[in-house]
Amino acid sequence: MSIFKISRLVLVIGLLLGLYHPAQAVVLKIATLSPDGSTWMQKFREGATQVAKATDRRVRFKFYPGGVMGSDKAVLRKIRVGQLHGGAFSGGTLAGYSGEAQLYNLPLKFKSFAEVDYVRGRMDEAVMAGLKKGGFTTFGLADGGFAYIMSNAPVDSVAMLRKQKVWTPEQDLTAARALKRFGITPIALPIADVRTALQTGLIDTVAISPVAAIVLQWHTQVKYLTVLPLSYLYGILAVDNKAFARISPPDRKVVNRIMTRILKEMDQMNRQDNVRALEALRRQGIEFVEPPAESLATWNKMADTVSRHVIEAGEVPADLVTVMQKHLDDFRSLKAAGDG
Repeated sequence: MSIFKISRLVLVIGLLLGLYHPAQAVVLKIATLSPDGSTWMQKFREGATQVAKATDRRVRFKFYPGGVMGSDKAVLRKIRVGQLHGGAFSGGTLAGYSGEAQLYNLPLKFKSFAEVDYVRGRMDEAVMAGLKKGGFTTFGLADGGFAYIMSNAPVDSVAMLRKQKVWTPEQDLTAARALKRFGITPIALPIADVRTALQTGLIDTVAISPVAAIVLQWHTQVKYLTVLPLSYLYGILAVDNKAFARISPPDRKVVNRIMTRILKEMDQMNRQDNVRALEALRRQGIEFVEPPAESLATWNKMADTVSRHVIEAGEVPADLVTVMQKHLDDFRSLKAAGDG
């Protein structure tokens, strides 16, 4: 029997016995600021366990929770050099890689979760495609809720906000520029440093979702919440394209199927959590501040100005903003007709 035939026989026997794995094992190292034991981490680990089982451990996830790999800026740097392969981020963190990442974050674009759901059902694929082009494979968007202004003094107007020491995420340059166009000089800090900064008075105002404020314990350092959905937030699990390409095509399909389902479950779960968290903040003594009607007109005018500048600067694709606005107009027309 020839050496070729012997080798082929050994290969067949190995496959039959489950001893031969032609695909190279891949371990995806993922960092996140989410604390270990949080709902996010529980779902990520659930998905990772299912992926490992479905691929006979050819694909595994190794998570670094609780910010142990540093700030988002540090994590992105480690991804670039191959020390990490991905992270769980807020959408705005990847604005430097994809303008589409900031599409939903434009200020005061959405008035309700119903509007968010209508637009997302028609545009999430475009956001994910932009992230893919920017270098990251994603598996869906997970609801982050609306960002509300939380502060140590009541903020019911743009003029009052300009008097505060306002935080902005270190890596979110678009958000920083937006605040500056509101006439605010933001203080950029890593998320991990925000609670200490609130305690020391370095900052006194943040914009964040209710559930994130509770998870990160920032709500213990503020007294007021301005009832104005400043911007819509979402989270993503983003894996570097090059790292994802190391997985065999059949296993990539498995990872996509499982992690897409996990992100969808997180999306639904997070929505419920944010609704409950808003009420929890009220029960815990946070005072809710309703901006007067005349103040709302100024907020909306400033938000339109910010959006226009962001689009003109090419930070968000103008064509996608036009499409999103059309969807919003369509939804509002349908709702008005239904209410009538």
